[in-house]
Amino acid sequence: MAYTVKDVTSKTGLSEHTIRYYDREGLFPNLERTPKGNRLFSDIDLEWIELVCCLKDSGMSIQDIKKFMLLCQEGESTLEQRKTLLLQHKKNILDQMKVLEKGLSTVNYKIEHYKEIGIFHIDHPSLQK
Repeated sequence: MAYTVKDVTSKTGLSEHTIRYYDREGLFPNLERTPKGNRLFSDIDLEWIELVCCLKDSGMSIQDIKKFMLLCQEGESTLEQRKTLLLQHKKNILDQMKVLEKGLSTVNYKIEHYKEIGIFHIDHPSLQK
């Protein structure tokens, strides 16, 4: 089945601008076009978009996503390179999760002890007018 950009926006939640940007960046090298030049997406393209979104949402740069995509196109000879790229990305995600977990812990502590710690902040009666 073939999908238009509008179809893809409704299926993925991405804006038309983002889809066109990803295409201009070369993330959809096998994308077909109508005789008038309109983009046509296949089910495989939609699966690729899901992967692109996953990698982007988890912090991978467009450049690295493109590098990964190009390696995929080269076939089995690049399996180790792709694995290395994904392992590095996994490490980056885990590092970011540690930072977020620490931040969450601090926020939870402050919420739990708000009455005790809040008195030193702007809600102190002497600071209110």
